[in-house]
Amino acid sequence: MAQWTSAVGPAQLARQLQAQRTRPAGPGARKPPAYRALADGIRLLVLEGRVPVAARLPAERELALALAVSRTTVAAAYEALRTEGFLESRRGAGSWTAVPAGNPLPARGLEPLPPESLGSMIDLGCAALPAPEPWLTRGVRGALEELPPYAHTHGDYPAGLPALRQMLADRYTARGIPTMPEQIMVTTGAMGAMDAICHLFAGRGERIAVESPSYANILQLMREAGARLVPVAMSEGLGSWDLGRWRQVLRDAAPRLAYVVADFHNPTGALADEDQRRQLVEAARSAGTVLVVDETMTELRLDDVEMPRPVCAFDPAGSTVLTVGSASKAFWAGMRIGWVRAAPDVIRSLVAARAYADLGTPVLEQLGVNWLMRTGGWEEAVGLRRDQARRNRDALVAAVRRELPEWEFVVPSGGLTLWVRTGGLSGSRLAEAGERVGVRVPSGPRFGVDGAFEGFVRLPFTVGGAVADEAAARLAAAARLVESGAGGGTEPPRSFVA
Repeated sequence: MAQWTSAVGPAQLARQLQAQRTRPAGPGARKPPAYRALADGIRLLVLEGRVPVAARLPAERELALALAVSRTTVAAAYEALRTEGFLESRRGAGSWTAVPAGNPLPARGLEPLPPESLGSMIDLGCAALPAPEPWLTRGVRGALEELPPYAHTHGDYPAGLPALRQMLADRYTARGIPTMPEQIMVTTGAMGAMDAICHLFAGRGERIAVESPSYANILQLMREAGARLVPVAMSEGLGSWDLGRWRQVLRDAAPRLAYVVADFHNPTGALADEDQRRQLVEAARSAGTVLVVDETMTELRLDDVEMPRPVCAFDPAGSTVLTVGSASKAFWAGMRIGWVRAAPDVIRSLVAARAYADLGTPVLEQLGVNWLMRTGGWEEAVGLRRDQARRNRDALVAAVRRELPEWEFVVPSGGLTLWVRTGGLSGSRLAEAGERVGVRVPSGPRFGVDGAFEGFVRLPFTVGGAVADEAAARLAAAARLVESGAGGGTEPPRSFVA
């Protein structure tokens, strides 16, 4: 019986491998043999999770043709991977990816480091900040005080607590979009909302149009759901949407869903203007595409910029636009409360489908968010979050400009992330070298489809002060390793004290 559970085609693997070679090695760099470079490239794709473990690789002859190299080169690369434990083979079944015994399985998303690792590694993988105290503690205490009446019920609220649904509806109404509580479903974070939407609207094999780049964890959620992702490139400079491309994709590909982040886009930080929002809604409506708008970064405005109206303002009934919000970015990632705003019939369908997933969202956390929003504590906490993110952003920008002046980026006016062009270096190899020198950073291809954005990394505003300086210094050390040709080894990460 075959030991592989999926397959990678030769053309797909060739594209991913060729994208890693974004800049020739500098003078004096050690150029590895062709088979070694190929083995390193495949190993890197496995370690990053972009080629799954237990994925069948192309036959040697097929991959050799796709890469325009000799079959001997591919055979030697496969043999090296088998020796290192990254490939297993059996006559008649082919070869499939693996990880050596004792190694953790590669993360497919952007999971945070475990707390015990934070002393030796600066984590720039997860765009999340510590809780804005004292408001977390106050919110929990307020929730406990209001819990007793709910404790006498079954505690099962598939659409969310009525009080929180009313609160969220009132907040949309205050933003100029009249909303009823029947248009709100409370979920377990924004990921829970997106999971419910994908399962309702986009079954296996359905097309979903996504910004390119886009949020890595959502892209992976869609892949796991069996969706066919259709990337839509952002405008030149990655500063906003390209409406011509969006209209063409919506017209030609006819995707069932489209997913966008209009407010402080993750990862670029871009802010779509009001006319772009109106045009995108009109294009989606004409194509019969459901437009899912991620508002998780909306409240994280860091500079004095005028905010456009929400995308759902151009579809107030919620028949074309489904809006997803969350407490996780604006307040704290540990507060797993999200929500969907849509037409009442869509909400009813989402609630009905949810019965076969998680049934409902924890009551205590819903009470905590409702208490914060009702008492004004939410605005106070979000103000603290903005101040912290702004200080971190400014410190990180200054440190990267000092340590890596050839790296390019646009300083965003909000959000939690900096999207950086790495001067021609491979983002995947920078990520691997970073692990060796004590800084964890996600490479650009995690935010693209099929190997795109190899020349980028994403840096979140999660560290400031001296830690931001040290993070930039370690990134510079990782860049020197990659430039010298020494960034592809298999040595374990060195230990540092942050």
